[in-house]
Amino acid sequence: MKRERKGIRSIVNKLSVRTRSTGVHKPYGPYERFFKRPLDFLCALAGLLLFSWLYLLIALLVRIRLGNPVLFVQERPGKNEKIFKLYKFRTMTDKRGADGKLLPDAERLTKFGKWLRSTSLDELPELINILKGDMSLIGPRPLLTDYLPLYSKEQRHRHDVRPGLTGLAQVKGRNSISWDEKFMWDLRYVRNISFKRDVMILVWTVKVVLARKGIQPAGAVVMEPYKGTNAQKTDR
Repeated sequence: MKRERKGIRSIVNKLSVRTRSTGVHKPYGPYERFFKRPLDFLCALAGLLLFSWLYLLIALLVRIRLGNPVLFVQERPGKNEKIFKLYKFRTMTDKRGADGKLLPDAERLTKFGKWLRSTSLDELPELINILKGDMSLIGPRPLLTDYLPLYSKEQRHRHDVRPGLTGLAQVKGRNSISWDEKFMWDLRYVRNISFKRDVMILVWTVKVVLARKGIQPAGAVVMEPYKGTNAQKTDR
């Protein structure tokens, strides 16, 4: 019996070591476990209070230039793929074709909308998502629910953590890099979450936004939808 128990323990220990070595996310570091969420909440609350005047100004401009609704609300997958409602300032019109269907994004995106996106001001309402616990200041960006069935097993690990207002992929190229590169940076962040890295990403984000880098992919107005890793390889 003792030998059997030792044998079972040995197998369990080997499996757990393999899991830790091949797993993407380490959720129990002191910063992530105890401090990241409270800091997110305090920073989001401070941002909403300090920049309430800016929210009102942008909301007024959106109302005048694009009409109602002022906010763009869409379901996105969060931590553990739990669906939540994402809030952003609206950047597109509701123009439709003769068939009654919405025109492509590139045709509905106005100059004012492009400016909002280039300055990332359209993302400000996501501070509400951070307060609610749907998002974090730093993390992989929340993408469309349509993409969930397209992820590889490894890519799904980007949902091991809360999605972020900004992230490592955003400061490493934003929309000017491929989907595979974005996921690579997302997973690299998930593997190594630390206070130092989060502060560095915040600083880099400010620099990228001020420099207006990586706003649009080369030769396009908006990013092409993700079609899955295999589809991307075929397209190339």
